[in-house]
Amino acid sequence: MDQSVFPYRIRWARVEDWEPMMKMVWRTFLRFEAKDYSDEGIRSFLDFITDEKLFHSFLRGDYQVMVATDDKQIVGMASVRNRNHLSLLFVDEPYHRRGIGRELLNRFCEYLQKEEGEPYMSVKAAPYAVKFYQKLGFWVVSPEEEVGGIRVTSMEKHFKKTV
Repeated sequence: MDQSVFPYRIRWARVEDWEPMMKMVWRTFLRFEAKDYSDEGIRSFLDFITDEKLFHSFLRGDYQVMVATDDKQIVGMASVRNRNHLSLLFVDEPYHRRGIGRELLNRFCEYLQKEEGEPYMSVKAAPYAVKFYQKLGFWVVSPEEEVGGIRVTSMEKHFKKTV
């Protein structure tokens, strides 16, 4: 994407990004998604993003994370686990509707397809995000379910084959 049109930088996350990134994720979750979850679901989400095992997976390279920055501030992030499962996608509230989530997702899809040879990406979408993912080519593969108090809809996006 042309930087004059898309003024944010997308890059792989660094160790020093972890804490500010997860603070942004938590703040955004509380603002937009927590209302759709039970107290158990909110606790489960917080436990997930603060789990040391997740951080150590990131350090080992098993939990891949891209960030979007505005100068030095992290304004968005996306992460993938289990090779092709979108784990988290969050954009800080003041930066919503600027194409950041779309660009993060597109970059990850391109990476997974071209560099890792993955044929598709999956996501367990929060109620707040289902329409967003549908606009970007994901479709529902199973109805909404609740796991540990967290409501999710399983979705997939299959990549076009390249020659």
